[in-house]
Parts: sequence; C-alpha cells; structure tokens
Amino acid sequence: MSRGIYITANDKVIEQGIALLKSIRKYDSDTPIILIPYDDNYQTVAERFSRDYGVKIYQDLKLIKRLSNKLKQIFGNKFFARPNQFHKQACWFGEFDEFLYIDTDIVVFDKIIDNLNYLNECDFLCFDYQHLGGIKNVFTPEIYQVFSQDEVKDIFNGGWWASKKGLISEQYLYDIFAECATHPEYFDFSQKTSDQPIINYMILKSIKRRFNIVRRPGKAPGSWAGTSHFHREGDKLMDGTVNKPLEYLHWAGFRIEPGCPYWDIWEHYRYLGEAKPTYYPQKTERKKSLGQRIWNKVKKSINF
Repeated sequence: MSRGIYITANDKVIEQGIALLKSIRKYDSDTPIILIPYDDNYQTVAERFSRDYGVKIYQDLKLIKRLSNKLKQIFGNKFFARPNQFHKQACWFGEFDEFLYIDTDIVVFDKIIDNLNYLNECDFLCFDYQHLGGIKNVFTPEIYQVFSQDEVKDIFNGGWWASKKGLISEQYLYDIFAECATHPEYFDFSQKTSDQPIINYMILKSIKRRFNIVRRPGKAPGSWAGTSHFHREGDKLMDGTVNKPLEYLHWAGFRIEPGCPYWDIWEHYRYLGEAKPTYYPQKTERKKSLGQRIWNKVKKSINF
C-alpha cells in the first residue's frame, strides 16, 4: 500500500510552497510528494520543488484538463472565484492508495503523514475546528433539506484532508458537480470561497466513515492562524488551551506577509537553512483579506 502527499501550486506561490516543503522535510525526508499544477504557470516551482525536495509532477495532466473543462461546462465561467482550486480533486485518481492533501499556505510541525494511520478505522480525515464556526462560508440553512444537523457538524476546511484512492470515481465527481449546480441555494459563496462548499457537500454525501482528528480522545490543538492564543516554543507552536503542540498551522484567509499572524514562524521555516532577508519591500496597499480583518478585530478586543 502506497502513501503520499499531494499539493497544488503555481509559480506565484513558490515562497509559500518552499516554506511548506521545508517544514515537511524537516520531520520527514522520505514520504513522496506530488505537485498538482494549479494552472499552466508551474515550470519554476516544478523545477525548484523537484530539485530541493524530491517533488514529482502529477502524471495524468490530461485528467486535470478534463476536470477544468467539465467544471466550466457544468457551472459556467463565473460561478467560482478560483475554479482552479478544484484541481486538487485529482488526488482521488493519482498513484497513492492513501493520501494527504495540504494547501501551500500551511507549515507542519511533525511527521504529518502519520495521521493517515487513522484511515485504518475510517475513509476520510480532516483536522480542524471549522465546524465550531457553524455553516458560514460553506452552506446556507437550505442545506438542512439534504443533511441533518449532526451530519453538517462534519464540515471541514479544504486545506488539509486525507482519504483513499478509488472512493470517488471521475464520473461521480462530475455527477456531484451537476447536482450542486442545480442547487446553488445550498452554498455560501459570500466570502468568495470556491471549492470548499462543493467538496464538503460531496464528502458528506458520499463517504460515511469520516473522522475529524480534533475529536480524538484527550483533545487536539487548533490549526488556524486566526487563533490568537498559540505561543511559540522553539520552532513549534503550542496551544495552551489543551497544552499540546500544533501539528500544523494554516493561514487560511490571510496573505502571508510581514504583519500577518505568526509571521515569525512562517519566516523561520521559509528560510530554514539559509539567511533571512534583512529587508522586505513594501507592497502596494491592498484590501485586507477576510482573515486579516478578523485578526485585527481580535487584537483590538484583547489588546493583543
């Protein structure tokens, strides 16, 4: 049985990808990693990731093209803010029997692939507290026509999840797309999320043996960079509410740049083994990300 990690990236996110891969390789030099191209601009990341971290390119690029074409055919060109996020669904048809998918705006603090041992008892894994925020950014209340309240408590963040090859067929994926396109009222795209509502729908409907690792006995640490109570110990973060080290940190909703939450820990992993820059050029002022707006409110409320 083969196990491995999938990531998606293009040349635009090379810095994030390097930080993620350095963190993975710090704790795990052997697990194979495959890059699913986010778009056609991936030659630089492919070369760098292959040379420095042993990353391979997803073999069936024609399948990724089919996914994109079918998505546009079913939903049209304006339904999603970032339709290429659906490329990660190529995980179901790749070379690993059991796989972990990780977004590039993450760094890990452990041998993260070992979490796949939970798949001995289930078919799908996630590892986050997304469900505590309710259904926003995933579903609207209309979803309760389809799923029970208990089922909806299994919603997850699409940046970290694991499963098994063969549970979802290519045709079934397209069938789910078509079903979702028929019922846009089920989904909350108000914050311009793309794949997360649709993939949550697919998993809740298709895979019954699900497990969120935060529900394991003895509690589990958080993982979102918008959480203010983590503190650094060496090259890791601790969650003081459960007195446990984080296994990964996800900057979902944030631009990773100086001033963002836990910038120091991201910078540490990005420049692991090399000199840090002494100067970061000022970027053009842009509208703050959703995560940054939430973070600013949190800091004000606790005088952080």
